[in-house]
Amino acid sequence: MKVYEALAEAFVKEGTSDVFGMMGDANMHWMAALADRGVRLYEVRHEGSGLGMADGWARGAGQPGVVTTTSGPGVSQLATSMIVASRARTPLVAFCGETALGDEGATQYLDQRRFAAAIECEFIRVTRPENAQEAVRRAFYLARTESRPVMISAPFDVQITELDDYDEDFAPSTALIEKTRLLPDPARLEAACDLIQDAKRVVIIAGRGARGADAGEEILALQERTGALLATTLQAKNWLCDRTDFHVGLSGLFGDKLSMELLQEADCVIAVGASLNHYTIESGYLYPEANYIQIDTAPHLVMGNGKVADCYLQADAVTALAELTRALQDRSVRLEGFHTDQVKEHLSARVQQPEYVREPGRLDPREAIWILDHELPGDMGLVLGSGHQTDFGTMLFQRSRDVLSNYGMFGAIGQAPLIALGQMIARGNKPGFVVEGDASFLMHLSEFETACRYDVPLLVVVMNDQGLGAEYHKAKAKGLDPDLATISTPELGAVAQALGGGGATVRTAQELRDALARYVREPRPTVIDVRITREVLSTPYRRIQYGEDV
Repeated sequence: MKVYEALAEAFVKEGTSDVFGMMGDANMHWMAALADRGVRLYEVRHEGSGLGMADGWARGAGQPGVVTTTSGPGVSQLATSMIVASRARTPLVAFCGETALGDEGATQYLDQRRFAAAIECEFIRVTRPENAQEAVRRAFYLARTESRPVMISAPFDVQITELDDYDEDFAPSTALIEKTRLLPDPARLEAACDLIQDAKRVVIIAGRGARGADAGEEILALQERTGALLATTLQAKNWLCDRTDFHVGLSGLFGDKLSMELLQEADCVIAVGASLNHYTIESGYLYPEANYIQIDTAPHLVMGNGKVADCYLQADAVTALAELTRALQDRSVRLEGFHTDQVKEHLSARVQQPEYVREPGRLDPREAIWILDHELPGDMGLVLGSGHQTDFGTMLFQRSRDVLSNYGMFGAIGQAPLIALGQMIARGNKPGFVVEGDASFLMHLSEFETACRYDVPLLVVVMNDQGLGAEYHKAKAKGLDPDLATISTPELGAVAQALGGGGATVRTAQELRDALARYVREPRPTVIDVRITREVLSTPYRRIQYGEDV
């Protein structure tokens, strides 16, 4: 058996079913061996795009995604997407070919170890045939246990070497990982109960960790007993909003004014699987009088105000919440808190539509988001990108649906359609949509052709202000010439059709509804180019750039 075959076999045993990337001299034998073993290979138009798709696949499947490149330039193309995956804490394995071991004069030579360190990626090199299988197991073990990307660098001359002592009983990393619940310390549990019992206004903030642990029922039970408002972080947007009348949406910068007015009254904040970064708690200004209880599996966390929680419970979310609710019940603690008709009436005003800006040939982005939210089925997943236009969707999507946000992950635009493609493939190609800006979408336009080639029914909604929206509004705020940030774009609906998909360019609310209806009737790779006005500034930008309380 050749080393590349042993490597491929080890990937299969680790559970690899889909691989994204581009074929080259230094990875083609490995890819061929995977294809022989039934693994689906997705050839992309750019290696960094392949990594973005593997990132999305991992987030959708809940296990490590896999990307592959050839040596040198293939590896260097991974830079931006790798840092995004690292900042998102995505478990991912990159199989990268390498020039012959020690041949620094080769055309495609790159010091791949140093490069991996620079792009925040763990590095493992296959230096000898006999350590090939162990290299794969170690890579997947690190990806799974540390939730991070890992690069396997495989010199081509080592790959084509014969492996004499192949281990047919190779045990994958999953055999080394015990899934046990981390129980809360009893003394800290009692301390948390003391803080809650003394509180009058409790807020529960649910984060990505809570959602990933499927702790919804336990959160709702604790909310009911404590009379708490339920807020989420950006990575758990709209989760459980259809299960309670006292859901206030996002905590922090992207929260609406009505919700913030209530959240500022909190005297106890219970964070579940949420890091409480400075965006979530507004660097501490959002909850000025609150004591913090934090539940997380990490040994410790420092919050966005530079402090540690008043009571930190290192524990599994489901177990900790169930134990906390039971302990409060044993003490006969039940708070009314925020659960009043007055608070419910206050929150009802959140769903009212504003007065939209009317500009011929362009939609108000707030109206566009409202139409998307109501016209697209709730079971369609949503991926949100980065940039000014994304702020509207981040704040205004209200329906209960699976939402994944790439906001704040290195601040890189253009990643969302890639992540959406990978996530949809992981979930069986069910229809899904992504909301992006025009500059962001055009950055990886070629990958829409990849969606068409593999018949992935992705709906790309391009909020098109024909410019760099964030820079346009920042320039206006700073007294610079905003027109320097304007860039004209072609009719992207027609471009999508030319690439083999569906497409439309829309300039009115009815045109948008009609285009959405066509997609819902017949889901296929589709781009809807929504021409929006530049006259509307998003709420976060009004707060940051002008200090307005909105």
